[in-house]
Amino acid sequence: QVQLVESGGGLVQAGGSLRLSCAASGRTFSSYTMGWFRQAPGKEREFVGGISWSGGMTVYTDSVKGRFTTARDNAKNTVYLQMNSLKPEDTAVYYCAAGQKYLSDTYYYSQGSYAYWGQGIQVTVSS
Repeated sequence: QVQLVESGGGLVQAGGSLRLSCAASGRTFSSYTMGWFRQAPGKEREFVGGISWSGGMTVYTDSVKGRFTTARDNAKNTVYLQMNSLKPEDTAVYYCAAGQKYLSDTYYYSQGSYAYWGQGIQVTVSS
């Protein structure tokens, strides 16, 4: 089992940057695929990006490609989401999630692929 805690959210102007961190408890962090999701007011939670257990593969939803980057440091039990060129439509509660070690890329997008979730953190982008 793993517990996840997000940090680094806040308010930023359009065009700005934020870096989210997700710290995981436990000694088996490197055994998990990690994903980032977000939920805007009145909308369903959606996939943002994900990274394989080794960090060797990353997957992103089209709307953030070229702007967001996820990375992980297994020695620090932490996964990051660097968000650049932020837009007002990126405003949402962002969640990190941990899923099984071996996932094909198509399964990254599915919330059902992730067993553990953080509590979420607010990101607000003003225009």
